[in-house]
Amino acid sequence: MKLKTTRPLGGLRLHHGYLHPEAQAQLLVALRSVLAQAPLYTPRMPKSGRPFTVRMSNCGPLGWVSDRNGYRYQPLHPETARPWPPMPPMLLTIWSELAGYADPPEACLINFYAADAKMGLHQDRDEADFAAPVVSVSLGDTCLFRVGGHKRDAPARAFRLSSGDAVVLGGEARLAFHGVDRIYPGTSRLLPEGGRINLTLRRVTRGAGAGLDRRSGAEAPHVKQRQI
Repeated sequence: MKLKTTRPLGGLRLHHGYLHPEAQAQLLVALRSVLAQAPLYTPRMPKSGRPFTVRMSNCGPLGWVSDRNGYRYQPLHPETARPWPPMPPMLLTIWSELAGYADPPEACLINFYAADAKMGLHQDRDEADFAAPVVSVSLGDTCLFRVGGHKRDAPARAFRLSSGDAVVLGGEARLAFHGVDRIYPGTSRLLPEGGRINLTLRRVTRGAGAGLDRRSGAEAPHVKQRQI
């Protein structure tokens, strides 16, 4: 299928190879510790109760959940009723390097995609402050990521995200519709069981700084940045 294209939204940034293989492995070790405390579970769509094709968990003070009652952030795991584990320091460093926002993230949504999983076009709009970007990091198998405009039927473009890539949705692109069309099995050896992990860092409440970090003008030297 050929996608229609249009002028990309400002604030959409792709960092190819942001995490080198050793850093990816280190982050995976930290995530396995998180998931031992907050196991992956299958969320359900509001009203219909239809299960997602991805499994989810969270870390940080708040976690994003979905069930028959709707989408929301809450401090407890929906199945264990225990608080979400703290965010690993490495994730805080990623936010500091890429977000350009003075206040720390409050939630890291962990999505696990098996070979047949996908994510329909959606907006991340359950947060109180859209001045804070959404920062995501890919681990494991490559996916086909699609991003469009502010309406679901707006023209979209698709590109592949590989293990170690990072994407920032900020500015004009903060409320862009985006999703995952498919997974390419066997494209990474990072996860012995295969599949893809996507980590999405978010600021949920309005930050005390409530704006961009002026230090963000200088990128970390190892970051490979491309404005989409």
